Amino acid sequence: MKRFYEEVSTAQVADGWQVMLDARAIKTQGGAAQIAPTKALADILASEWETQGEELDPKLFRARDMIDYALDVIAADPATTAQRIVPYADTDTLCYRAEPEEPLFARQQEVWEPLLSAFEAREGVAMQRISGIMHRPQSAEAMAALGRKLAALDAFTLAALETTTALSASLCIGLSALENGADSDALWRAANLEEDWQAELWGLDEEAEARSAKRRDDFLFAIRFAASARTAD
Repeated sequence: MKRFYEEVSTAQVADGWQVMLDARAIKTQGGAAQIAPTKALADILASEWETQGEELDPKLFRARDMIDYALDVIAADPATTAQRIVPYADTDTLCYRAEPEEPLFARQQEVWEPLLSAFEAREGVAMQRISGIMHRPQSAEAMAALGRKLAALDAFTLAALETTTALSASLCIGLSALENGADSDALWRAANLEEDWQAELWGLDEEAEARSAKRRDDFLFAIRFAASARTAD
C-alpha cells in the first residue's frame, strides 16, 4: 500500500492519546479507537507512521500490532490471556537444570539461580528446581499466586508479557523483564543461556544467528512497549 498521508501527530483525548494522520484519528485493525494510555506509547506509534517510506511496510508496525492486539483481543477478555500465560510457570526454563555433574549445571546455577530466587521473593512463591527434563509440576499454591498476579495486569502489560514469556519460555523472565529497572540484556542472556552454551561448543550458523537476533529484538521491543505504556505523562 502506498503512503496515503503527509502529517503525523498525536492528540490527547479523554482516555489517553491518539495518533492522527492528516488530523484523522487512527482506528485499530478491529475498528475500535486506537487509544494509547500514555503519550510515550503514542509517540512510538506515531514514529512508526512517520518513518514509513512511499510504500508502507507492515513489518515496521510492531507497536501498532501490539496495541491493536491489546485493545481488540485482550481488553475484551483479559482473563483468557492471563490463563494462557500462567502455565509457562509450570514448565519454566529456569527451573529445569542439567544434572549437577554436568558443566552446564554450574552456568545455570550462576545465571539462573539469582533471577529465580529474586522472583520468588518478589512474588511470594516457592518454585521447585528440577534436574533433567522430566516434568514435575509446580505447587498449586505457587500457580494460584501467579494466576492472581496476572489477573491484575492491564491489557497492554499482558500483551507485552505474552511476548517476553513466550520468547524466553519462562514466566520468571517474562515478568522480571517488565519490572522497573530490569536489566533487559541480562535477562535475554539468561533466556538464551542454553542456546549460547551450545553455540560455544559447536558454533552457530548464519540462519540460527539471524533467528536469535530477531527473537532478542522482539523481546527487547516488548519490554520497551510495556515501559512506555506505564510511563507517567
